Amino acid sequence: MNETRRVLIAADKFKGSLTAVQVAERVTAGLRRVVPDLAVEALPVADGGDGTVDAAVAAGFERREVRVAGPLGEEVTAAFALRDGTAVVEMAEASGLQRLPAGVFAPLTASTYGSGELLRAALDAGARTIVFGVGGSATTDGGAGMLSALGARFLTEAGEPVAPGGGALAGLARADLSGLDPRLSSVELVLASDVDNPLTGPKGAPAVYGPQKGASPDDVETLDAALAHFAKVLEAEVGPRAAEYAASPGAGAAGGIGYGALLLGARFRAGIEVMLDVLGFAPALERASLVITGEGSLDEQTLHGKAPAGVAAAARAAGRPVVAVCGRLALAEEALNRAGIAHAYPLTSVEPDVAKCIADAGPILERLATRIAETHLS
Repeated sequence: MNETRRVLIAADKFKGSLTAVQVAERVTAGLRRVVPDLAVEALPVADGGDGTVDAAVAAGFERREVRVAGPLGEEVTAAFALRDGTAVVEMAEASGLQRLPAGVFAPLTASTYGSGELLRAALDAGARTIVFGVGGSATTDGGAGMLSALGARFLTEAGEPVAPGGGALAGLARADLSGLDPRLSSVELVLASDVDNPLTGPKGAPAVYGPQKGASPDDVETLDAALAHFAKVLEAEVGPRAAEYAASPGAGAAGGIGYGALLLGARFRAGIEVMLDVLGFAPALERASLVITGEGSLDEQTLHGKAPAGVAAAARAAGRPVVAVCGRLALAEEALNRAGIAHAYPLTSVEPDVAKCIADAGPILERLATRIAETHLS
């Protein structure tokens, strides 16, 4: 067999255009136009953000659906994935920006309560390991909503429950974690994220990610102070580790839900590394002679823990060549090569009109894949 006759497609979604599964389907179709009998293995990947459950289901996990609270309190149908005692839970399924009505933001009041309900559903399903993928959140509540759904109580001076959202945490007087679901102590909880920000401060959740969720400069200030106060009140309940966790990498992930997860005993790991383990990437890589990765935009952010960088690093360590597909390319060849990517193929190299690339991403990607086949497989 020719050494480049078995291809592994391990790409993330093209946000707003194609799911990771659709990317793999289109690339496969394009490759097989040139090499009809080509052996192709598709392993859609994700880095913990939106699309993580879909990637797990594509890898053979069972999809489970449950009704939970959305970020504004309305009921939504959210999914998690389950296989052999391992659950993949994606906070964006319950508390993500995509759960907000178009054009609506709620930086001060959006809650992660539904994410806690999803974790509880995974416990009910018998999960012994929970991979908690966080990203794409509509929320900045430090995980307070999630913790509430799991049995914690956050009270005002008057003994009333604090209102949902990060802004209301400014009025928090007392935290009581004694009612947390006891099953949490016997599961392995992995916090999977592509960001390592602390909870507060100039690199914290409100300052860095608040504006993406509609937070004004005043809102950012309010949220930062409220989350700092939240951590201070929690110190009275759980001791100095509350402050340690607030400063830890990953605490600021997804509006601070990382902080809540660390309080539950989660172990923080780079999202793509966790997902590659969970999805069975290593054995698939062994079988491959060429790896195709990618995502919607290959840019500076890609190099900091996004899926294509994780795939390329693992492939390079195994001595497998990697090329990438993307909607838009904003990295120089040298930066790509340093990341372990030999060459990148953007949709814009076929169709310069970005709007058309977004609208017709599938057919254009197929055409790109024929180029890859002609260059690397013929």
